[in-house]
Amino acid sequence: MKGFISKDLHPSWVLLLLIVYMAGGYFVAMFVVGILSNLIFGISFIELASIATNPADHPQGPGVMLLLQGVLQFFAFIVAPIFLLLSLNYRLGDYLNQKVPSPWLLVLLSGFLIIAIMPANSVIINWNANMNFPDFMSGFEEWARAQEEQLAELTKLITRFGSVPELLIGLLVFAAIPAVGEELVFRGVAQQQIFRWFGNMHVAIWVTGIIFAAIHVQFFGFLPRAILGALFGYLYFWSGRIIVPIVAHFVNNGFTVFLLYLHQTRTIDADIESTEAMPWYSIALSVLVSAAILYFLYQAFARLPLLRRQNGAAEADNNLT
Repeated sequence: MKGFISKDLHPSWVLLLLIVYMAGGYFVAMFVVGILSNLIFGISFIELASIATNPADHPQGPGVMLLLQGVLQFFAFIVAPIFLLLSLNYRLGDYLNQKVPSPWLLVLLSGFLIIAIMPANSVIINWNANMNFPDFMSGFEEWARAQEEQLAELTKLITRFGSVPELLIGLLVFAAIPAVGEELVFRGVAQQQIFRWFGNMHVAIWVTGIIFAAIHVQFFGFLPRAILGALFGYLYFWSGRIIVPIVAHFVNNGFTVFLLYLHQTRTIDADIESTEAMPWYSIALSVLVSAAILYFLYQAFARLPLLRRQNGAAEADNNLT
């Protein structure tokens, strides 16, 4: 695909185009879902709108919503940003990767970091889940909690993994596709363009992390998600390889999906959806181990050299270093 938009476009316009392209991906996804719903479930376009509004009232509701989730994420979060970068005449490999490939040990360690940090993060999850807004924001608090409950009910409806095939579908829809898509959108495009705009990588990482948290529309999980988004941002900044935050993101989502599977098949009896803080000793160990891994990754990624570009292919304003 030949690019038809100037790379010199101001970052604010690139971000606006990203929203436009994602909206286009959304409409394409809805069309594809309509066709697939008819082929798989025998549901017409007219019935689809009704089922999407009240999936619990229809026997095919969970399957349709699962299909909708996967297809929508694929077109809006994977296809759309790729088309945007191609429209800007970027070479995807050059734009998304600034350093030589990371050793797989570092990539896997980045994924393990996400598991190691979970006990420490449980303190923030607990605080955020139980926070109270001031009286003048009571209306917003009621709306936010209602929104949270509605999303929780929908999540319970479509995250039923009673068999290995259902687990694999869950890993694809809730881990693999979001990991690739959200990292392309937030770290690959948004973080880099905000860096171009403000010239400060830390500002770019935290602003992107906040947007990443806000787009999930779950305000009682906002802070831990923003911190997680910033962590993905730093992993991308340090490693210079988009695969690193993708793997970390996949581990975060996939670990939860796997625990849900174990819980639903009665292999474990833990409350996966609990917002309670974990025991203090596990939190202390988590802080120590996570800090050690972060420092090791920071040092190891810093030693990786930048990619050598041929024929001036590298664009200085897109480097993460």
